[in-house]
Amino acid sequence: MPGINLLDCTLRDGGYLNDWEFGHDNIVNIFERLVSAGVDIIEIGFLNESRKYDVNRTIFPDAQTVNLTYAGLDKGRSMIVGMIDYGTCSIERMIPAQDSFMDGIRVIFKKDKKENAIAFCRQIKELGYKVFAQAVSITSYDDDELMELIGLVNDLEPYAFSLVDTYGLLHKNQLMHYFEFANEHMKPAIGLGYHSHNNFQLAYANCIEIMEIPALKREIVIDGTLYGMGKSAGNAPLELLATYMNDNLGKKYHCSQLSEAIDVTILELYKKIPWGYSFKFFLSASKDCHPNYVTYLMDKKKLSVKSINEILDKLEHSKRLSYDQAYVEHLYVEYQKRECDDTTDRAHLREWLQGREILMLGPGKHVVEQRDRIEAYLEERRADSPIRISINFIPQVLPIDAVFISNAKRYVTLSTKLCQSAGSFLTLATSNVTKASGAFDYVFNYNSLLDEQAMIVDNPMIMLFRLLREAGVRRVALAGFDGYVKADAPNYINPNMDHSFSREKAAEINQDVRDSIERLGTLGFEIEYITDTLYC
Repeated sequence: MPGINLLDCTLRDGGYLNDWEFGHDNIVNIFERLVSAGVDIIEIGFLNESRKYDVNRTIFPDAQTVNLTYAGLDKGRSMIVGMIDYGTCSIERMIPAQDSFMDGIRVIFKKDKKENAIAFCRQIKELGYKVFAQAVSITSYDDDELMELIGLVNDLEPYAFSLVDTYGLLHKNQLMHYFEFANEHMKPAIGLGYHSHNNFQLAYANCIEIMEIPALKREIVIDGTLYGMGKSAGNAPLELLATYMNDNLGKKYHCSQLSEAIDVTILELYKKIPWGYSFKFFLSASKDCHPNYVTYLMDKKKLSVKSINEILDKLEHSKRLSYDQAYVEHLYVEYQKRECDDTTDRAHLREWLQGREILMLGPGKHVVEQRDRIEAYLEERRADSPIRISINFIPQVLPIDAVFISNAKRYVTLSTKLCQSAGSFLTLATSNVTKASGAFDYVFNYNSLLDEQAMIVDNPMIMLFRLLREAGVRRVALAGFDGYVKADAPNYINPNMDHSFSREKAAEINQDVRDSIERLGTLGFEIEYITDTLYC
């Protein structure tokens, strides 16, 4: 009978956050609460033949092992379904529906695999399961492509066809276009589903828009998860959907049971691995792109939001929803390569620094913790009057003669101090950094200072070394260049400057910096580390 049914996918979509390791007791608790609440359809996990069976996880190598976890549990009136990402579980891993705890299978697939995925759905249907065809990244389809897909769906006649807004890109008008298009062209016996994500804080609102469409003549399936648990920005909160449907559609879901599941299990998970609307996922949705592009660029900690948006604007349409790290790295490097004629500034720098001794100050915490070493060095070298140049920060512990700025994001945080300190020291900047007003004292061609062989091609210490070598300095002492440590060990004066990576990755980067220094060959000046460092 036509109607609006509520589908919970907490144990499947929520599993992206914890690698599906809910713990067996929690799995049972969530399942039994959903059944007691009267949720119409419950998705109990993924089927993926590359994974081993684990009673504490909701990802299964085959249909038989699903029975091991859920055997003996009461389904109540709920339909029980599992999900297969097409290509991850072969038909040989399935058992007939009559022997399975599952009543149905949802098959997700990308646009380029739709023909083969629909053929796989047909095999699942022949085993007696209710089949849900799930078109991921629905926003990647134009009308002609969607019409072609609907033709395949009509021929299959699955239990339901779902529009999956994988990256939470849909606003009301776009959603209604896709929904009405599918509703108009699909056979009436096929249900129509919607799976949302909350990148724009619209998951709940969009679900309501669909539920308010008058006189629908087919079954509608609305997906949600407890407390919105799910990858990226999360999903539509099941408890909100159930409450709305009770108040407006005459449903009788027992929302207290959903609240119990949230209180006992979900909130504990949220404390460990929070999810939901965030700035990062807003940025990705606003640019219609895979969120990993934003993550990659933000993790650089060198770009302003304006710069990140400008790089995202350069993404090719065909690449936007399919993450390619090498591709975005290329865009990043090309974006940073803003050419300028720095002949005059390089000459002036040489006039100022030739034959001088330099104290380079980095933002590592040792510049504060081992300040006594720096002061002792300055006292010892008083006769040489070392020129003090800090990198991407303005130290509070001692005055400087110049600041070298190669990081656009750090410049934004420094801009106020730079204005307040105008005239106190010189500003040396690379051409990828744009000053808010006025001009830097010196600007150097960013591209010419890169080490293209390095993991971090634009390491600011190496970039300044290149300039100092050309300027003919006599000696360089370094303080505050601590080197990289693992993510949970703060390593900068300002914790906002810290990077996130493993101990192994940190060691790899430290070695890469040593390799960069070696590639510079004979620098022409002596190097002395005043404070502790992992670079030597």
